[in-house]
Amino acid sequence: MKFETLAIHKGNLISDKNKPVVQPITLSTTFEHGNEGGVLYTRAGNPNRLALEEVIAALEKGVDAAAFSSGNAAGTAVFQALEAGSHIIAPDDMYHGLHNSMVMLFKGVLEVSFVDMSKLEEVEKAMRPNTRLIWVETPSNPLLKITDIRAVSTLAKKHGAILACDNTFATPVFQNPLLLGADIVMHSSTKYFGGHSDILGGALVTKEKNAFWEKIRTVQKVGGAVPSPADCYWLARSIRTLAYRMKGHAEHAMILAEYLSNHTKVEKVFYPGLKTHPGHAVAASQMTGFGGIVSFTVKGGAKEADEVVSKLHLFMNATSLGGVESLIERRAAVEGPDTLTPPNLLRVSVGLEHTDDLLEDMDQALG
Repeated sequence: MKFETLAIHKGNLISDKNKPVVQPITLSTTFEHGNEGGVLYTRAGNPNRLALEEVIAALEKGVDAAAFSSGNAAGTAVFQALEAGSHIIAPDDMYHGLHNSMVMLFKGVLEVSFVDMSKLEEVEKAMRPNTRLIWVETPSNPLLKITDIRAVSTLAKKHGAILACDNTFATPVFQNPLLLGADIVMHSSTKYFGGHSDILGGALVTKEKNAFWEKIRTVQKVGGAVPSPADCYWLARSIRTLAYRMKGHAEHAMILAEYLSNHTKVEKVFYPGLKTHPGHAVAASQMTGFGGIVSFTVKGGAKEADEVVSKLHLFMNATSLGGVESLIERRAAVEGPDTLTPPNLLRVSVGLEHTDDLLEDMDQALG
């Protein structure tokens, strides 16, 4: 089955004798021993979560998936599965929530080196004898840097390290890291999987069921940071339209990026779909579309960037991304004092409103 068909049918497991077209929400926290589905207790397994995990694994071309209560919980589960003293190589430009998880929750337990993942030589230079995990985020958040997944995969295998890729920005619609050499894929399903800014969730997908994956499954079941049956239901429902939503997001993002590239008040535009982007060639070799996120720097500083945001009407000044509505925020303001993000950078999650309206709104705000 093609992507669109898998998205609609793979996450719809019908066991009800009345054969409803849509799988119902199973709210029971416990199940009779010896039932046909093999579920026992909803923290360990639930029909709606099993359906969600099945469709996500299928879309990412993996053999298994584990759903979590948030993207941070999913990423943190990978770190929890590592042995104490393990070394991680991670992007210097990455989602600050997982960055904080590495440096705050695992301080003194794991070692972390942050490097520019778009430069393979820096990744190789950071390798240590105890490097167990290379964490990739491509396109990155919020500078939209591109990492060559194939090249980093070769390096990881050479040193016996696990390669995990945060695929939230690209989604499996545009990129399948497991097919490019990654071992594990991570998603904040809050974003494009949910698609409507009303569900919190995360997921991991594995290329193979090995000992490390079993450790992650143990973290999921014992730690208990799992999504509710209702959240799983709504995520599976939203995934059915993922392919079509992503095509719209990417089309609109390219239009906005091209517009911003020619505006006199804009200093620089970050979008891998632009041929001027330094990672464009690599992105084009591993992605079938360039996603719905555009970042740009306003000429001036934080004050000028904030002024642009304050004048917008359709772009809501809010954190998060991936919803049908357009969002914008000055990332440095929310990432904290240690951020490397330029103070005048605005990150835009380009929504599905008509592009004429979006461009008119941005035009009046920029002046």
